[in-house]
Amino acid sequence: MVVETIAAAYHPGEHHYFESGGKQFLYLVPSGAVFGLSGLSQEIYSLLQSCPLSGEELSMELGRRGYSPTEIQVTLDEMVDFDVLSSGIPKKTFPKVPEKTFPIQRIVLNTTNQCNLACGYCYEYSDDKIASTKDKPKFMTDSIAKAAIETLMKESAGRSSLHVTFFGGETLLNYPLMRDSVQYATARAKEAGKTVDFSLTTNATLLTEEIADFLAENRIGVTVSIDGDKELHDRMRVFHNGKGSYDIIAPKIKMLLARHRTNSIGARVTLSEGVREVRRIYDHLTQELGFDGVGFAPVTASPDRLYHIGGHSMDKVLVEFEELAWEYRDHAIKGGRHYFTNVEDTIKEIHLGISKAYTCGAGLGLLGVGTTGELAACHRFVDSPVAQMGNVIDGVNHEARHDFLEKHHIGARTDCHTCWVRGLCAGGCYHESYIKHGLTDASNLTSCDRIRGWIDLCLRIYGEIGIKNPKFLERFDDN
Repeated sequence: MVVETIAAAYHPGEHHYFESGGKQFLYLVPSGAVFGLSGLSQEIYSLLQSCPLSGEELSMELGRRGYSPTEIQVTLDEMVDFDVLSSGIPKKTFPKVPEKTFPIQRIVLNTTNQCNLACGYCYEYSDDKIASTKDKPKFMTDSIAKAAIETLMKESAGRSSLHVTFFGGETLLNYPLMRDSVQYATARAKEAGKTVDFSLTTNATLLTEEIADFLAENRIGVTVSIDGDKELHDRMRVFHNGKGSYDIIAPKIKMLLARHRTNSIGARVTLSEGVREVRRIYDHLTQELGFDGVGFAPVTASPDRLYHIGGHSMDKVLVEFEELAWEYRDHAIKGGRHYFTNVEDTIKEIHLGISKAYTCGAGLGLLGVGTTGELAACHRFVDSPVAQMGNVIDGVNHEARHDFLEKHHIGARTDCHTCWVRGLCAGGCYHESYIKHGLTDASNLTSCDRIRGWIDLCLRIYGEIGIKNPKFLERFDDN
């Protein structure tokens, strides 16, 4: 029997093609890199669109076009090195699952499970809640907070930079604990030869000048939950008596922005069926209140909730997202600043070549801590029966944590294996998956096309900024 030897053929690696600023680019899926096509590389890519070709076939055709054998081979080698091309059998590759002792870098302290607002869509208190605080303390104690910080110190291993986030309920209902925890964590980090920084999320109703000055003095980042101007904000973000909270928080926010300039202060907007005027909200929060960062997220809710946003409504939201995204591009090309953090965060990940094994840091570098000291994958699972990982007294349950990481690793999420955005999405929020599907590892397939469209838009914007003002992108290198 005669066995024929067939030369290995070149074919494009796993990628997403896009054009920007009159040039052609490939987003390389496994590595998260962006590769610009021009000249010879562009011709090679074009030739391989119809079928794989051997090096000899490529050399013959490209030689007829005036390229030398040396430059052809050098370009082919470069394209293989960067995974633009493959000369073997393609196979899916995924990052490894971390070891059980993978170090923690951040803890989220749920300082209280109480809130002075009764927002209609709140994932902690609405019909979609999965947490139960019955028979649990309403406020975290000093001893639990200190034990949580000690857990962070112990489990952070070789990490030198740590982070503590304060959350709730409404975080500032337990301001004394937050204040004391900052001082304790700062001292313990110094003793351990580490640094620690802080952030909190608040509805702003309890802000005072004293608190603002403390936040500024300790360089604490602040995220304010606010849904726009008075009319829009007061539709969902109300006190328990039904009264809107905008008139209370607006002057407090302006005071905070005036007194606290040592760290970022951003607005976090929850979009719902009744609150989805993206442009109007963005303009109000940046121009009238003065935020220098505004991020939007659709409400986490079952599809049958009246405030759930989806379908045609979500398409309209994305049209306004796109408008703001192109506006971000225009500012960036001119070297200016734009405050739409949804596009900035995505462009930063693209620039840094992020290729995720997990959707976020939940259970990986981050753990949430409840008022009893229970540890969960993140703050959204605190006080729930889902994604629990020990407690700060007895320690981290590394078996439970490792099982969670194996289950939610991108390699285990088969629905995502052929998707070109998997390195930037990795399947979506675990909490959202649980609310919608009853499973933390279920991919939210109804959103996939919108996510792919958003990433493609951000790639095109990134490419154009890189062509017209590459210096702008340097701001992401040090962060």
